[in-house]
Amino acid sequence: MSNQQVTTAYFREAKKTGRKITMLTAYDYPMARMVDEAGIDAILVGDSLGNAVLGYDSTIPVTMDDMVHHIKAVTRGVKRAMVIGDMPFMSYHISREEALRNAGRILQEGGAQAVKLEGGREVADTIRAMVSCGIPVMGHLGLTPQSIHQMGGYKVQGKDEAQAKKLLEDARAIQEAGVFAIVLECVPVPLAKLLTETLEVCTIGIGAGPHCNGQVLVTHDLLGMFLGKSPKFAKRYANLHEEIARALKAYREEVQSGAFPGPEHGFDMPEEVLSKLY
Repeated sequence: MSNQQVTTAYFREAKKTGRKITMLTAYDYPMARMVDEAGIDAILVGDSLGNAVLGYDSTIPVTMDDMVHHIKAVTRGVKRAMVIGDMPFMSYHISREEALRNAGRILQEGGAQAVKLEGGREVADTIRAMVSCGIPVMGHLGLTPQSIHQMGGYKVQGKDEAQAKKLLEDARAIQEAGVFAIVLECVPVPLAKLLTETLEVCTIGIGAGPHCNGQVLVTHDLLGMFLGKSPKFAKRYANLHEEIARALKAYREEVQSGAFPGPEHGFDMPEEVLSKLY
């Protein structure tokens, strides 16, 4: 693993050579540091922080200030990985000027190296304007969580002919607009394969099968930090919820029993000093 900073050039080279891109989410300094030290290529500070750490039911309530706050924490913990900041709901829809201002905040205030935004042809001009200002943009097609109410739920996208053709057209449109990579979320495996084979830019899959040029997961899903069933596309590599719960319970029991803190957890003072205090 090279210690060289990951850039958009790294993505382009990976597409040419067939090297798989690894990407995970992080929302704070300690997790960002661990992900970076593990050699992950890119860290997405996703608006999924609304679900993962802020307790919202969706990504819709996440604001620009939320995003900048968490991106700043993540970039302080990263040396090698490319940090990509999500543009939250309505931060790039009202006007091109506002979209550019908000994207600029993610780089200038947050310290990220790129932004990610959802959508196809309808955001192509906005992407083009960002790229012309020197802002690297990652696209996001398929299941786009910011449009979840319009989609009617978390459903696989592109299963019928009309949806599949629209996905292909949208991918070409945002590629032409200048994205350096495209996240494909909950897209049928054969369609994701077709997109990967025909696009010049990297595809990053999440629930889109093994043929994409890279993969991304929500780190909290990977680590098993949530109760309940994980998404079908997420593989649980650990069960930290159980381990953390065990540690917290042990702490509570030791405090209540007097077992913690022990002598090894305290600090002494000279007896002659203590005697003068009585």
